[in-house]
Amino acid sequence: MKLITRIRLLISFFMIALMLSGITAMPAETELRWLMQYKEMFPDRLGNWLQTCYEALTATNSKYPFLAYGYDWLAFAHIVIALSFIGPYKDPVKNAWIIDWQILLCIAVIPLAMIAGPVRQIPVFHIMIDCCFGLLGIIPLLICRKWIKQLALQSGNT
Repeated sequence: MKLITRIRLLISFFMIALMLSGITAMPAETELRWLMQYKEMFPDRLGNWLQTCYEALTATNSKYPFLAYGYDWLAFAHIVIALSFIGPYKDPVKNAWIIDWQILLCIAVIPLAMIAGPVRQIPVFHIMIDCCFGLLGIIPLLICRKWIKQLALQSGNT
């Protein structure tokens, strides 16, 4: 498989993953209601946390539905971030800086989770899950960055 094809496939995967992770924020109450059907399958602490989240979201949405607008904007932000990959998809070498920027964003997830999590009374296991998004997200980006550097060398654009 050609290097440019591998780069584009990896970028496409990342874009789709970003969009899906954002879009799934919009029906959070519905998703949590569904998860509550399987609460006994989770460790007690996780099941209890999900139950607390569900109750809080249900109460908030019934009394203050406008706050869920924040979830809509979260979804939109994920889509916008995913769209930023169009440049590297079209011309990876010319737009390699976007991959570097996204790598920095993955790193930035960790201090945000570590600072905001305790302030918002998020359990440690949930903070670690959030950190994993940055740690797992950085892997395909680092691979993509490596391949883009190889492509640049092949095409003489160093």
